[in-house]
Amino acid sequence: MKAPQDIVKGMIRTEKGAMLMPLNKYLFWVDSDSNKIEIRRAIEEMYKVKVSAVNTITMRGKMKRVRYKMGKTPDWKKAVVTLKEGSKIDVT
Repeated sequence: MKAPQDIVKGMIRTEKGAMLMPLNKYLFWVDSDSNKIEIRRAIEEMYKVKVSAVNTITMRGKMKRVRYKMGKTPDWKKAVVTLKEGSKIDVT
């Protein structure tokens, strides 16, 4: 079994994420190979909260150009975690 720190790489702090916080939803950057059950267990263990739902999105990498060569940034996975009533993650 993977460690929670290997599954959840960090919290994503964006404008969209700030709009979701009053709805008790938080955005996380997670390992591409992890599934919803692993993400739920990792969040509950790391932040000591109760999770009600996990939605995942695979974000495709962008095409970038360095001088005369084209390249691509890697794909990554984002998770929208909904917490149960009364649970909260301290973002500060």
